Amino acid sequence: MLNTVTASWSKRLALPALLVLCACAPAQAQVQRAPSKIGFVYIERLMMESKMSKAADAKIEAEFLKRQKQIQEMIARFKLLSEKFDAEASNLPEPERTKRARELLDLDKDVQRAQREFREDLVQRKSEERDAIGVKAKKIIEQIAEQEQLDVVLQDAVWFSPRIDLTDKVIKLLDK
Repeated sequence: MLNTVTASWSKRLALPALLVLCACAPAQAQVQRAPSKIGFVYIERLMMESKMSKAADAKIEAEFLKRQKQIQEMIARFKLLSEKFDAEASNLPEPERTKRARELLDLDKDVQRAQREFREDLVQRKSEERDAIGVKAKKIIEQIAEQEQLDVVLQDAVWFSPRIDLTDKVIKLLDK
């Protein structure tokens, strides 16, 4: 009797299991047949070689040139006053020497503050321009991925094959 029950269960479960396997087999075979299509974009090249990034760099340079010259003039003035102070310090009365040393210290602090603010502003401005380029590049990358039916586009890799490199295409479209 145990054999009869087991045999009837086997027959009852075998048919649904067979149907499930048959239904899944084409889908599984289709997934295995379609290899993934991958692309790669070297973002640093975009930021260095595209006309848009070069124009942004030139714009930023022109924007910060006046401040850079002012800082260079402050540095030159500080050096000149420092050299003059060093040459005259031994002959100056103590109150005058202290006063001029304090003035030099204040000027040095002003130079350092101006340089720090300049660097911070420059970094922020470059970041803003890179972000704008990045937004435009992302849209272009998405268009290329859709056109070429890519499954994924990577931007960071230890190694990649030149045949999946989309960087030149993106630069070309970015420069239009």
